[in-house]
Amino acid sequence: MLQKREKVLLLRTFQGRTLRIVREHYLRPSVPCNSPLCPQPATCRNDGKLLSSDVTHYMIPDWKVVQDYLEILEFPELKGIIFMQTACQTVQHQRGRRQYNKLRNLLRDARHDCILFANEFQQFCYLPRERGESMEKWQTRSIYNAAVWYYHHCQDRMPIVMVTEDEEAIQQYGSETEGVFVISFKNYLDNFWPDLKAARELCDSILQSRRERENESQESHGKEYAEHLPLEVLEAGIKSGRYIQVRVVMRRRVVGILQKNWRDYVVTFPSKEEVQSQGKNAQKILVTPWDYRIPKIRISTQQAETLQDFRVVVRIDSWESTSVYPNGHFVRVLGRIGDLEGEIATILVENSISVVPFSEAQMCEMPVNTPGNPWKVSPEEERERQDLRKTHLVFSIDPKGCEDVDDTLSVRTLDNGHLELGVHIADVTHFVAPNSYIDIEARTRATTYYLADRRYDMLPSTLSADLCSLLGGVDRYAVSVIWELDKTSYEIKKVWYGRTIIRSAYKLFYEAAQELLDGNFNIVDDIPEFRDLDEKTRQTRLEELAWAIGKLTDIARHVRAKRDGCGALELEGVEVRVQLDEKKNIHDLIPKQPLEVHETVAECMILANHWVAKKIWESFPHQALLRQHPPPHQEFFSELRECAKAKGFFIDTRSNKTLADSLDNANDPNDPIVNRLLRSMATQAMSNALYFSTGSCAEEEFHHYGLALDKYTHFTSPIRRYSDIVVHRLLMAAIAKDKKMEIKDNLFSNKDLEELCRHINNRNRAAQHSQKQSTELFQCMYFKDKDPENEERCISDGVIYSIRTNGVLLFIPRFGIKGAAYLKNKDGLVIFCGPDGRSEWKPGSLQRFQNKITSTTTGGESVTFHLFDHVTVRISVQASRCHSDTIRLEIISNKPYMSPDTELFHQSSLLLKSDLVKEVTRSVEEAQLAQEVKVNIIQEDYQKYCQTKGRSLYMLLEEIRDLALLDVSNSYGM
Repeated sequence: MLQKREKVLLLRTFQGRTLRIVREHYLRPSVPCNSPLCPQPATCRNDGKLLSSDVTHYMIPDWKVVQDYLEILEFPELKGIIFMQTACQTVQHQRGRRQYNKLRNLLRDARHDCILFANEFQQFCYLPRERGESMEKWQTRSIYNAAVWYYHHCQDRMPIVMVTEDEEAIQQYGSETEGVFVISFKNYLDNFWPDLKAARELCDSILQSRRERENESQESHGKEYAEHLPLEVLEAGIKSGRYIQVRVVMRRRVVGILQKNWRDYVVTFPSKEEVQSQGKNAQKILVTPWDYRIPKIRISTQQAETLQDFRVVVRIDSWESTSVYPNGHFVRVLGRIGDLEGEIATILVENSISVVPFSEAQMCEMPVNTPGNPWKVSPEEERERQDLRKTHLVFSIDPKGCEDVDDTLSVRTLDNGHLELGVHIADVTHFVAPNSYIDIEARTRATTYYLADRRYDMLPSTLSADLCSLLGGVDRYAVSVIWELDKTSYEIKKVWYGRTIIRSAYKLFYEAAQELLDGNFNIVDDIPEFRDLDEKTRQTRLEELAWAIGKLTDIARHVRAKRDGCGALELEGVEVRVQLDEKKNIHDLIPKQPLEVHETVAECMILANHWVAKKIWESFPHQALLRQHPPPHQEFFSELRECAKAKGFFIDTRSNKTLADSLDNANDPNDPIVNRLLRSMATQAMSNALYFSTGSCAEEEFHHYGLALDKYTHFTSPIRRYSDIVVHRLLMAAIAKDKKMEIKDNLFSNKDLEELCRHINNRNRAAQHSQKQSTELFQCMYFKDKDPENEERCISDGVIYSIRTNGVLLFIPRFGIKGAAYLKNKDGLVIFCGPDGRSEWKPGSLQRFQNKITSTTTGGESVTFHLFDHVTVRISVQASRCHSDTIRLEIISNKPYMSPDTELFHQSSLLLKSDLVKEVTRSVEEAQLAQEVKVNIIQEDYQKYCQTKGRSLYMLLEEIRDLALLDVSNSYGM
């Protein structure tokens, strides 16, 4: 029986008036308690997350503790935490949405042993606010009353510890109820968690910061200030000219950046000399954030000298209006400045990337597949799915050594003479139930993160590298799109979508597929599936496979030609082969010529994504997840047009069709780098492709500019993209809708889907940034210990691709580096190159033109640098203690660089990036062994969290992100 109450809220409007709002408030005799000790679980309806059964007590923080110590409550070691509704609502109203969302995420996270108890809706917990009672006192009283009820509800079997910062509450309630203890948060950590040193130190830091802010506030109140003038007096004074109205913009803008990105920040402590120079204020230190945009942060600490060689995480608490700097507190140490693991941890924190291991609760949801208990197709699934194991020749084409195979292909001739084309994608959603622990984790991560020497997976390897990997010769669940095509025109007659069972016959690598396409059957010895066959069977199956690859390629050519006719863009592609060692780690990336089979696979994937997009939009026009790529603004192409003009090319940017044709024609037969740079500029001019909900914009805005398709989505990589998981569920719901069956999964509403799309887009940007930053880190570490004056690899060929006022922008093909080279130094000297091409600095001036820049000395000597000129460049590192190191480029000759080793010079940048990662990793390991200097926490985290040690696909993915609209590795950047 519900009981009705009334809640009276007094709200103040922007005009300063008080608004009285009366709301109905209903109380229930039972609400979920989520305790395993609940005597009536059916009555309480404890269907969600339960508290752990192996704790010695339950801890209930009051509203102030939740506000001030949330980052300590996030420690996974703290268990049995009950967050009262009263405390959570206080955080929402007083600390804003971001802090409240952190609290919500903590409650949802299966890795943390905590629950929410709706005490204000429980009939025996609800307490009305008494007349004259302050809000703070009522909140504390409500939480204590709920704690007492909870203790008795669990039949007095589990002690309750309420932690508060209210000394009066400790005195009043401390010994009022047996079994319910009320103590301060600091005493709780000291007595119940003495081994949790990091939490206790963090608590001390927060308390110290709070005391100092209170002291500053008291000091400021003691000062005498001029009386504030009434608003009407100020307005009259401004009109008369007596007062001047000034807008403070810059600080507001910086505060806006911080509020928009209110998170942990990586900082560096001042040097020993800087600390000593601060004298008596040495305990109040200004630390410098790694992010240049963030101002220095004031924290209180006695460990400044100890931590000056480390990267440290701090959290901002406040920013007083009278202070130049925000106030914060110390959170944790990441690692030593310059240490590889510390710098990688910095990149992760700065991009808000969590790399904690999958929890026990999440792993318990994974299916079992062991030699003693192998996974098998269930009879129920055999009845419900279309079985393709005996009827279809299914095979995969991937980089050599690839283990996470999420797509396979098939093609065959039907009895009616038509062709059938099939794209079969791993059925991840069969194993990942909506709102399960692993689903929530995958949604939070949103994507697999690729760094320079490792990757962090979105899903556990049980799925990503095993049961959801469509390996050869094993049964797997798939979601298939199958088209019936005309045998000559390849016109699509009909399409079928559904769940299937497949057994891939061949796990091919790109080079082998290309050899079969070219009619070279000698490659057969490199295909394991052919090794144990007799000659006749081998020849029959070989011809069958070669026919299938050839037919797939013919279909792909037709599909590509149709998109080309609509203006599809093909920008800078990626030309690498991935080589793995015997432990299946990536060993090297070897340059290769582009293969047609790359485009064959890509076109089939694009076709599947396009048709799935159409299907889910037709079924759910207001809540389908699609991917849009809006046309770029024409003014963004101005530099591209001017650069092409310098080489005699005309770039027509009126449409994607004219742009694609123009780029195809802009080829310099003497310098292939020119077309590569022009395509790169075209990519930089474009806006990013984004996920969106179809209910949030008009249909004419769905168009994908780069792929020249009216509707597009991501369906083909659910192992590493959460967007694809959402699309798979939408497709299954659309199929159920067509069959007039019940839709099992609750689909996202347009509003929720739009919020999810924003999250995924944000995580994709974080993945891109972290990937780029880790690449730059390895580049800097590679060059940092080398002598730029004498080391051969520090000298390279560079191409000028942009002119600036005081220098030029260069591209270094050998290493894939882009950066600025100044033609005028800090002393005001300009560069001059003599007859032999060697540069030197002399007094003089620079004169910039549209496509060139001229340096003239006071003696009348001059040298001119043109767009696309090849110059010799020295590469060094600009070291920074507080921020990331950067690559420094210096022109040492206005002539092209001719390497003594011609073969080395012509190697692709990707190969050398591969060597770069390998050499940096090796040197770091050698330094650690020699010096025996290790940061134990970081090393343990590496072993625990690094899911792919050694080489990774980061180079491939980075090039795709930067340059390729058409992804040839099944990792569609668009």
